[in-house]
Amino acid sequence: MALHSTQIGSGEPLLLVHGLGSSSRAFNLIAPELAKQFTVVAIDLPGHGKSPHDSQQAMDPVALAQRLFDEMSSLGFDSFHLSGNSLGGWIVLEMAALHPDRVQSLVALAPAGLWLTPYPSRVPGAAVSRAMAVSLKSVAPSLLKYDWAKKIGFGLVSPKWRELPLEVLINATLDMGTSEGYFPAWDAFLGARFEGEISSTVPTTIIFGDNDNTLPARTSQERSLVPAHAKWLVLSNCGHAPMWDQPEAVVAEIYSTAGILK
Repeated sequence: MALHSTQIGSGEPLLLVHGLGSSSRAFNLIAPELAKQFTVVAIDLPGHGKSPHDSQQAMDPVALAQRLFDEMSSLGFDSFHLSGNSLGGWIVLEMAALHPDRVQSLVALAPAGLWLTPYPSRVPGAAVSRAMAVSLKSVAPSLLKYDWAKKIGFGLVSPKWRELPLEVLINATLDMGTSEGYFPAWDAFLGARFEGEISSTVPTTIIFGDNDNTLPARTSQERSLVPAHAKWLVLSNCGHAPMWDQPEAVVAEIYSTAGILK
């Protein structure tokens, strides 16, 4: 089954990969600006967004990395730039390790998989977040107009939860609430972390926020796991979704890493 994808803009191709329980809509704040220089391709992972869940599809980051290469080939793209958030950040790291000859540059936004110790089991909060999204998806557009609801849903995700566009919050809640691939993907990365080797020929930037409560620096930002040539950047007043909290800075780093002067 083909994965759902969208394309906007023109120029060298840039693949955007979303995180666990999310969808390609997570990049709506930065995609239009990126489309001024790139052909922006956003793909929904299996069981996420508009892509169907396939019980035969392996959901570990390496398997998903290869699946995205296959999808890009089917769309006519042989080599391309990469950026991904959270689980998507881990996946794009694996993509660069698998086929560096096909990766022109890489920007990982708060990537998962850089933890000191791999998760032995699901984090209890993950099940709670999923259950809340499932139960509230039908009323999310109404509830998220209120600050108390925004804080409950996104207070730990973003220090700018009050300022985020309502559409971003609604989309994120609906995507989580309808994601059949959420737990299969969770279970597939248990006991693992990113341990691939990325060639120095692939320009690489790693971006974390200084207020990332999902993947905090003390446990989940191990620099020794990324290539020595990678640029490591910590953005201020920024949580687990840098493309929401600091969109201009993220766009600038994607351009810079790709070698595009703007």
